[in-house]
Amino acid sequence: MNQASDMLTPQAEKVLKRQRIEDFLFHKTTLIFALTVLVALMGIIISLIINAWPVLKEFGVGFFFTVEWDIINGQFGGLIAIFGTVVTALIALLIAVPLSFGIAVFLTETCPIPLRRPLGTAVELLAAVPSIIYGMFGLFVFAPLFAEYIQPALAATLGQIPGLGILFTGAFNGIGILCAGLILAMMVIPFIASVMRDVFEIVPPVLKESAYGIGCTTWEVVNKIVLPYTKTGVIGGIMLGLGRALGETMAVTFVIGNAHKLSASLFAPGNSIASTLANEFGEAEPGLHFSSLFALGLALFIITFLVLALAKLMLARMEAGQGKKS
Repeated sequence: MNQASDMLTPQAEKVLKRQRIEDFLFHKTTLIFALTVLVALMGIIISLIINAWPVLKEFGVGFFFTVEWDIINGQFGGLIAIFGTVVTALIALLIAVPLSFGIAVFLTETCPIPLRRPLGTAVELLAAVPSIIYGMFGLFVFAPLFAEYIQPALAATLGQIPGLGILFTGAFNGIGILCAGLILAMMVIPFIASVMRDVFEIVPPVLKESAYGIGCTTWEVVNKIVLPYTKTGVIGGIMLGLGRALGETMAVTFVIGNAHKLSASLFAPGNSIASTLANEFGEAEPGLHFSSLFALGLALFIITFLVLALAKLMLARMEAGQGKKS
């Protein structure tokens, strides 16, 4: 190395020294950027814990499993909001994932070429619609139609099934847990469908053409070639949609009913963590009420973390399973 450096001209040594300095500065700058994200995350966690500590000290872990929410008497529990958040997000995913998958498959595999760009642009535009617009649409347009046509139909069909029927009982007022879940599904479909479409498009054409060449159907190509190749991106898109469904505020606040009641019926009004924060944070006085709202925020953070951890674990198991097969 010393002999090689001795052979360099002064001009080359100067260029090499400048490149080393630039590389060092670039490395440290990107490291600072990455650490900034970590510091911000830790700051959020610490802030939530500090502000939630009074109510956690008062009620303990039982706060997350108690339905009581009495501002006057200072009794607080987060189960109703946690239940509403989880149920509405699950409803949204149960509806959005199959529809998004169908949209992505159609756009990448069977859609006529002239329609691909307009339909793809339309999906992306739906993702750009502000959440409050979805909320207004849900309250003033969808909820009345839902109460008049969809809720009676669900009660007359699924509501008659023993055991399952309890989910579809109650007054047909339009707003409630199920309505919020359906609005969330409309909101997350563009996100999941866009991500799925993008990852489906990166599959090498030679793989699909080879499968078609040996007589595979479109479904077999998607199931045996496209999905295994893009499973990480597909799950990432689903997690992106779930993240928006869990944290959505304004649209849910418009249509969920904002009632601190726990009911087995999906027609009943309820609450979510985000809607509770939106409705009460501005008027909360310092004390247990204020602290309980931070505790709900901490609960939402924990739920999101657990979901992401389960997704990572599932991906690791899938990759390990493929490794054993190979």
